[in-house]
Amino acid sequence: MATLKLNGREKTGTREARRLREQGLIPAIIYGHGEPSQPVTMARHDIELAIQHGERLLQAEVDGKEGNFLIKDVQYDYLGQNVLHVDLTRVRLDERVEVTVPIELRGTPVGVEQEDGVLTKQLAEIALECVVTSIPEQVRVSVNDLHVDDSVRVSDLELPEGVKVLEDPETVIASVALVAEEEEAAPAEAAAEAAAEPEVIGEKPAEEPPGAESEQEAT
Repeated sequence: MATLKLNGREKTGTREARRLREQGLIPAIIYGHGEPSQPVTMARHDIELAIQHGERLLQAEVDGKEGNFLIKDVQYDYLGQNVLHVDLTRVRLDERVEVTVPIELRGTPVGVEQEDGVLTKQLAEIALECVVTSIPEQVRVSVNDLHVDDSVRVSDLELPEGVKVLEDPETVIASVALVAEEEEAAPAEAAAEAAAEPEVIGEKPAEEPPGAESEQEAT
């Protein structure tokens, strides 16, 4: 559990948030447990370090009162690099919460090394329910034994005791398959298509030489 210092703030809004970020602070808001939401600030370095280490649970003192907070949502800039805002929710250490955790694939499938297959990751993160103090940093999935046409599903996961999956058990996490080869058109066929000049409906016919119309009318 990471320990951060949070300071209450009175001013809100886009301009104030920009001013705080220029000072190395990140605006955040605390909510939950039936209490009023509370705008706060935190040091950019502290929250970025906690996120880099995979921390989800924070311990902090706000206005002289200690509490435990879950990082519920983090907003980044358009490049996905700099933290802009953080949502925190109040929690008890014995409380069960719903969280989304990233999935990490481990190993190289047999189907890739020996059978010319390609590994495709189809589920990047997974929804779980667990005690707030037991939130895994990530869910690791071994793919070493996958052959071509094999897959690993949510039902195949081995999770710590007390952790409940909230996804459909049949959801595919990763699979190995052969790359479909595109059929190439034969050179002769391509040449024939290029040479063909079909008649265009509505195309204006070639002009007749001068005098031809009058000769036809004369006959």
